[in-house]
Amino acid sequence: MIQAGRAFRRLAGVVLLLALSGAAPLGAQARERPDRGLQRQLDSLVRGFRGTVGIYVRHLGSGRSAAINPDSVFPTASMIKVPILVGTFDAMDKGRLQFDQELIYTDSLLYPGEDLLGGMKDSSKVPLSKLTLLMITTSDNTASLWLQALAGGGGAINEWLAASGFDSTRVNSRTPGREANRTMYGWGQTTPREMANLLVMIREGRAVSRAASEEMYRHLTRSYYTGEALSALPPWVQVASKVGAVDRSRSEVVLVSGPSGDYVFCVITKGQEDTSWDPPNEGWVLIRKLSGLLWRHFEPRHPWQPAEGATRFKP
Repeated sequence: MIQAGRAFRRLAGVVLLLALSGAAPLGAQARERPDRGLQRQLDSLVRGFRGTVGIYVRHLGSGRSAAINPDSVFPTASMIKVPILVGTFDAMDKGRLQFDQELIYTDSLLYPGEDLLGGMKDSSKVPLSKLTLLMITTSDNTASLWLQALAGGGGAINEWLAASGFDSTRVNSRTPGREANRTMYGWGQTTPREMANLLVMIREGRAVSRAASEEMYRHLTRSYYTGEALSALPPWVQVASKVGAVDRSRSEVVLVSGPSGDYVFCVITKGQEDTSWDPPNEGWVLIRKLSGLLWRHFEPRHPWQPAEGATRFKP
């Protein structure tokens, strides 16, 4: 009984320490607590934007949150590759695929564009693990569509999403029965809250399995596209992210492991008037400004600004 009492007091001490520090143990879900100051900043940031904006922000340890249209449905563009990644790892976890299995690339798999995989010769050998890397790191469309098929198709991925509590996030393209959704949203659809929560689920080891989640998280920290949200964050901070872009929509989901704890945010636009593909695109500017705003808000003791000329080294 004495030993049990001591153990209880030690546990209580740990919980108290975590509470005082504002951090939460991995896997713990802090109740959302509206951050009114941050909400005012978000409202000001999107004022005058020529299009519809959705934003969801949450500090995982404290639960501080703010949002704009967090539960409205938006096009995912390439952010749909996060659910495809989960569906692929679910198939591996169930033994239908193997992480290191060798695949044969054929020209019939090519999705026209600038993909690295599409530049391979017909009948080239490639391990599945490199497909997952290309899909997330360089957002390779050919690799992504191939993985979607290998995972059982959009239907299988959507089944996992539905079973895991995601009501709006779905794969639409090449998925029977979702033709109308594809016409409206493109390859995939989601809400800012759901896409952010999917990234949190991976971070906390709750997507498919702990082992699968940890490897998916490693993938998500290796983005080639550092010119938007990541450009406003210090390079010494670990960040998991995935970007998305089509003519009238720009998006990014980001989980930052800052000195004061993890925070997640997802920003998506739709119906943008600015359809340009240059860095000053209104949607991309919004993403960069939001990312910098959140770093300053959650990490006021760690000020940081990009170095002069940094934009020369961004894809």
